[in-house]
Amino acid sequence: MKPFEKPVFVTRPFLPPISDFCDGLEEIWDNKLLTNNGPLVQRLEKKLADFMGTKNITLFTNGTLALQLGLQGLDLSGEVITTPFSFVATTHVLYWNKLKPVFCDIEPNWFTIDPDRIEALINPWTTAILAVHVFGYPCHVEKLEKIAKKNKLMLIYDAAHAFGVRIDGKTIAHFGDLSMFSFHATKFFHTLEGGMLVFQKEMLKTKFNYLKNFGFKNETEVLMPGTNAKMNEMQALMGLLLLDYVDKMIEKRRKIFFAYRECLSNLPGICFSPELNALVHYNYAYVPIQIHADEFGMGRDDLYQSLKRFNIYARRYFYPLIPDFVPYRALSNSDPLLTARGVSERILTLPIYDDLSVDDVYRLCEIIAYIQKGKKVF
Repeated sequence: MKPFEKPVFVTRPFLPPISDFCDGLEEIWDNKLLTNNGPLVQRLEKKLADFMGTKNITLFTNGTLALQLGLQGLDLSGEVITTPFSFVATTHVLYWNKLKPVFCDIEPNWFTIDPDRIEALINPWTTAILAVHVFGYPCHVEKLEKIAKKNKLMLIYDAAHAFGVRIDGKTIAHFGDLSMFSFHATKFFHTLEGGMLVFQKEMLKTKFNYLKNFGFKNETEVLMPGTNAKMNEMQALMGLLLLDYVDKMIEKRRKIFFAYRECLSNLPGICFSPELNALVHYNYAYVPIQIHADEFGMGRDDLYQSLKRFNIYARRYFYPLIPDFVPYRALSNSDPLLTARGVSERILTLPIYDDLSVDDVYRLCEIIAYIQKGKKVF
């Protein structure tokens, strides 16, 4: 079994025709405006508002700063119940806002925060729930809404993976008080770097715009200690071009996703998440599988290392859990996080991106089957 000639990474950014980007650069050069809410940023914000079905959005230079300033704009304090199974930035934004993370275990099917375990963690200092649509799989939004309303908590979503996801025709940003979307280059819709907040209260837009621009109201007035988190014109140009490809990209990823399921579902020890409810329009952001060592014949880490020898670079995503990183080890936590720990030891995300062919997926699956037969290669 020969390795791939070129590396197959877990993701690669989709890029529009370079000629289209160069045409946009000519407009930027003519305008001589590179940042500070330039015309392309304004145009992208309007198009994304139409895409999201709300004017209550604002754009940022990256998703981490978007969520960090979003939490600051909500004036939260005390404790926030969140997931241990996410990219570490989800918890970092709590730290930067002097909020204490309280980790709640996840449910086993789609790896999102388990709503049945949240209320046991609520105390008088709890002010919010910060949930994550992991791999683009929607959280149990209706259950979380009921819990938040009952306990008078803010409900915030890290929707970094969930651009384009809809439930019963409604964009995923329709749920909760605030959602953050990442437009990092690893996401199928990206702006090189970038992020967006979508929120329910119209009055927040002015505040968020102050916070991302040093707190300036005008040339001579500063109303709050903001920072610099503005999207620039080149980022906006990439986003404007990619918006036209969103449906095409999702359809291509759907074909890749189901090619994996077709080829790997019958291999013992490989487990996919259950198919989503028919009301969910999924974006096929990732291809997560779990490796059950007793059935597969080797552990997740062995497979991960073996794939590298075939020039395949999958990712153990998310591993380790956030509470196991140095900044958060000292936090006391009443939830043992048993499900999250198990998933973190078994999870592997496989390559998916626009120019990965279905034939390449079939070959990659053949390599996994070959490795499983006992031919470890590291």
